[in-house]
Amino acid sequence: MKRITPLGTADTNGTAKKISTQRLVLIALMTAVTCILAPFSIPIPISPVPISLTNLVLLVSIYILGWKDAVISFLIYLLLGTAGLPVFSGFTGGLAKLAGPTGGYLVGFIFMVILAGLFAERFAGRRFLVVTGMILGTAVAYIFGTAWLAFQMDLSFTAALSIGVIPYLPGDTAKIIIAVTFGPVLRDRISLVR
Repeated sequence: MKRITPLGTADTNGTAKKISTQRLVLIALMTAVTCILAPFSIPIPISPVPISLTNLVLLVSIYILGWKDAVISFLIYLLLGTAGLPVFSGFTGGLAKLAGPTGGYLVGFIFMVILAGLFAERFAGRRFLVVTGMILGTAVAYIFGTAWLAFQMDLSFTAALSIGVIPYLPGDTAKIIIAVTFGPVLRDRISLVR
């Protein structure tokens, strides 16, 4: 029987396997990339939700890390931002940002990574199904974000959808295309270095 240990997994003989240095470095690297690119955002006048690169970085990280380590990387990013580092959109940080109108999207991204990552791993090489997983994952992030935005701004779900999702559909479509195109290339390049 396989047991989870704090630093990795134990094999069927009970011998603990340490988490590899390379794996830690890749998680740290993707966390750093998220911290560098996510703050760059473009505010749009009709919405409190800016256009950011966070979801693009997360979709690409699925290829580089796998979905489990991509979730770990994103959770570290969230902890850094919640602690006050200016890593959230617009170079902001702190619990207020997570509890603010865009906080639902940040939480929804966790589920986006899980769903999109499961599709990417299960259907590797079948681009249409990977894209489908990314679309479904993005939709889940939209649901979390829209529900929280509606609550925070005292809007109907439909009104929140019109300012928190509709304007972002073309850009998020482009991000999915970029992730599906370049994610496998980056994964292959990194695997050559390993």
